[in-house]
Amino acid sequence: MLSRLLLILALIAQLTAAFSQATDRYTIIPRPAQLEPRAGDFVVSQSTTITVPFAQTDLKAIVDTFAYHINRSGGLNLSVRNVNKSALISRDAGPNSIQFLSSRDTTLGAEGYRIDVTDKLVTVEAVSSKGFFYAVQTLYQLLPRAVLNSTHPIPNTNLNSWTVPACRIQDRPRYTYRGMNLDVSRHFFSVAYIKKYLDLMALHKFNNFHWHLTDDQGWRIEIKKYPKLTQVGSQRRETIVGHYDDYDPQVFDGKPYGGFYTQDEIREVVRYAATKYINVVPEIEMPGHALAALAAYPELGCTAVGLDSRPYQVATKWGVFDDVFCPTEATFTFLQNVLTEVISLFPGKYIHIGGDECPKTAWRKSEFCQQLIKREGLKNEHGLQSYFINRIDKFVTSKGRRIIGWDEILEGNGPSIRLSPNATVMSWRGTKGGLEAARQRHDVIMTPGQFCYLDHYQGNPAQEPMAFGGLLPLPLVYSYNPTPPDLLPAEASHILGVQGNLWTEYIDTPDQADYMIWPRAAALAEVAWTPLIQKNYDDFARRLPTHFSRLAALNVNFSRTFYDAVPSAKPTTDGKLDITLSMGKQPTDGSASEIRYTLDSSIPSGESPRYEKPFVLDKSVTVRIATFDNGKPLSQLAKVQKEYIVSKATGKSYTLLSAPTSGRPDKKYSLTDGTSSGMGGYEVDGVVSFVGDIDAVLDLGQPQLVKSVRVGFLKYTAKNMCLPKQVEISVSDDGKTFNSVLIAKTNAAENGKRAIVRLPFDFAATTARYIRIIARNIGQVPAGLRNPGKQAQLAIDEFEVN
Repeated sequence: MLSRLLLILALIAQLTAAFSQATDRYTIIPRPAQLEPRAGDFVVSQSTTITVPFAQTDLKAIVDTFAYHINRSGGLNLSVRNVNKSALISRDAGPNSIQFLSSRDTTLGAEGYRIDVTDKLVTVEAVSSKGFFYAVQTLYQLLPRAVLNSTHPIPNTNLNSWTVPACRIQDRPRYTYRGMNLDVSRHFFSVAYIKKYLDLMALHKFNNFHWHLTDDQGWRIEIKKYPKLTQVGSQRRETIVGHYDDYDPQVFDGKPYGGFYTQDEIREVVRYAATKYINVVPEIEMPGHALAALAAYPELGCTAVGLDSRPYQVATKWGVFDDVFCPTEATFTFLQNVLTEVISLFPGKYIHIGGDECPKTAWRKSEFCQQLIKREGLKNEHGLQSYFINRIDKFVTSKGRRIIGWDEILEGNGPSIRLSPNATVMSWRGTKGGLEAARQRHDVIMTPGQFCYLDHYQGNPAQEPMAFGGLLPLPLVYSYNPTPPDLLPAEASHILGVQGNLWTEYIDTPDQADYMIWPRAAALAEVAWTPLIQKNYDDFARRLPTHFSRLAALNVNFSRTFYDAVPSAKPTTDGKLDITLSMGKQPTDGSASEIRYTLDSSIPSGESPRYEKPFVLDKSVTVRIATFDNGKPLSQLAKVQKEYIVSKATGKSYTLLSAPTSGRPDKKYSLTDGTSSGMGGYEVDGVVSFVGDIDAVLDLGQPQLVKSVRVGFLKYTAKNMCLPKQVEISVSDDGKTFNSVLIAKTNAAENGKRAIVRLPFDFAATTARYIRIIARNIGQVPAGLRNPGKQAQLAIDEFEVN
């Protein structure tokens, strides 16, 4: 029995290894609906022929492009040959052939396809040119990654590496709408980059490009009838530096910024997208996010100037502004004329009209708007927005098109004003709006911020490039299911698909855009394409490293946060720090990488110490971490680093005699845990805040010599967190009677960039067990800052005693 058991275990091990080896041959993203692995390979050689019916011109164009990539990257000279045989009689293709055959199998759908690979023949079948196009994207991912690199041909001597693993694939998408958005209003991107963006979308089987062309910070599309939209509206005089609240007062770069697309460039992009089977959805924002248009044509506002009594200006900072389009007949004429030109440029059925984040302040103050509300029998300004959207909806519908709007377009509807049935809702404020729209039988595109906003941080904000805020790691993107199970089938049928959004307030270069998009958009591609039952993050993570090599071949500056190691610290009983380094969410087989680290501020290399087990720090250092595979770096070098503070206070208990705020409470003695706070994003992790003074007593455990105290204070005056006006240090042996050793004045009115300011307080050496620290609150935010006169707070992140 024992021998049989051992034999069974050995067979299971062999089968597991064989399956792992087999599945490693198929690293396709998004994962196909059905894939049957087979033994063997089809070898692409100089004798390989590619056959296609030339009469099918769209298919011929797809195959010509496919052959071009193989020939250019592989140094081959494969020919494309004409066949006019039907799928029923084309099985007699010669040896070593790749044949493209039209199928009559309607179960494949318009975008589905079938690929059959043996050692002698590759057969590609589809019902339509869309299906063939997506089949070719899959073939690119079955071939070596170099097939995507058209700038570095491989010598003919390497032809033996050009293989396609044998398999059978039958595939079709889960959703009909698979979208990616790019905001070019906050920052402008060239036509060349737009084409690269479309190339990458196509490789991942996205089929809708949502082009955000207008906003408060810039109007980016030429409109012939209104030349000032680009003469004035496409230019802003300067741009805010950093996050909205990073500096107090705010800082601007003083550099004019602008750019727009001519109508010829728009047509060029639309034509190029069509070759990738991508529809372009233009967005013209209304009635809010209109400052760029108002700067060009101020008569479209409710007054001749903005609410701040100054002429309208293209916005130089981010956010939502009270000045919006006024719903006059002149405004509707303007917007209809704009949309007429837009419709002539974009042949797709969808026109996105925005509809989000429209403050009602200007409308409340406008006598015209108040009279219009009464005349139309509207309930309030929300009803006025519904009136506005419905007029635009009717106009777009009259032109044979359909509007898309953000989920706010549902607001304010009533018995007399209803959104037309063919209006599509894009749900961004969570999922509630989209699900409600589906229940009202409106088509819906799901793009909730918590899953689909790629301008959010993807790793530790303190170690990532500047982003909008929030945290959207790769596994969270992958976990999203756009169609919850509680929707009825008739309601679920209105969920058209999903879209990833890249808003560019803090993204001003193509490299940074790439970094924010990839690989999270690859995860979203699988959400949009792959059947829910086939989704598996561990399997996706297994395929991702190979996919990274494809992105590298395409010169994509993708994020390597996937490989980041995560440091954590735990105080020891003797006042030191126990440091643990762990990998993030990667394949469960543990094959991804090794961690190396440095403690001397140098950048980790393949020669740096390899992390084997937790190690102890007995002094303050910055730990730098990187992941490697056989000495080759996987993560971004020097990106992951963490400052740790070791002092006589490390791991010691303390008593807070003044209560922290509920929003930033103390968590398990976080002020002596040895871990410094991070400064990324809008929030600051690990700080404890107080409305009044700070009064804390540290217990060092036993009497010992002390001569300095250092406290990390958060300076974030835009959020009313100021430095203290005075700090008092006193010491005690019994914790009851304290003797003052220092009273120090500080610069409570200090402005500038937000930061953790570690203030040192030195005094004559003395022996003590207890140290009392009192930090005096300045009371009110000083004049000259963002919020003068508001209640000031104090916030701290770590006590240090030496």
